[in-house]
Amino acid sequence: MPEANFQQPINATAKILEEYGAGKRDFRKAELGNANLQGVDLKGADFSYADLSEANLSGTNLRGCDLSFTDLNQANLKNANLRGAMLFSANLREANLQGTHLEKADCDHNTHFPPDFDPIKAGVKMRNSFV
Repeated sequence: MPEANFQQPINATAKILEEYGAGKRDFRKAELGNANLQGVDLKGADFSYADLSEANLSGTNLRGCDLSFTDLNQANLKNANLRGAMLFSANLREANLQGTHLEKADCDHNTHFPPDFDPIKAGVKMRNSFV
C-alpha cells in the first residue's frame, strides 16, 4: 500500500475515521463539506482551516479540537461536545448549536456565531487574539 501524502487536503470521511483510529490527529485543511460524522469520537483532533460546512456533526465528540479558521457554516452541531475546543476565527454563522456543549471553548472577536446565539452564556471564553 503506498504511503499517503499528508500534505494534500483530506477529502474522504472514511479516510478521516481510519486515520483517527490509527492515532493520527492532524487533519488541517481537510475538505469535509457535507460530511456525515454524526456521533463520531474525534476528541483532540486538529481541524484548523478545514471545510466542515454543512457537515453533520450532531452528537460528535470534538472536545479539545482545534477548529480555528474552520468553516462550520450550516454545520449540524446539535448536542456535539466542543468543550475546550479552539474556535479562533471559525465560521459558525448558520450552524445548529442546539444543545452543543461549549464550556471552556476559546474564541476571539473574529469568530462568527449565529446572530441569536450568545457564546458567553454558553460558556465560551472570549480571547483578545489568537494564542
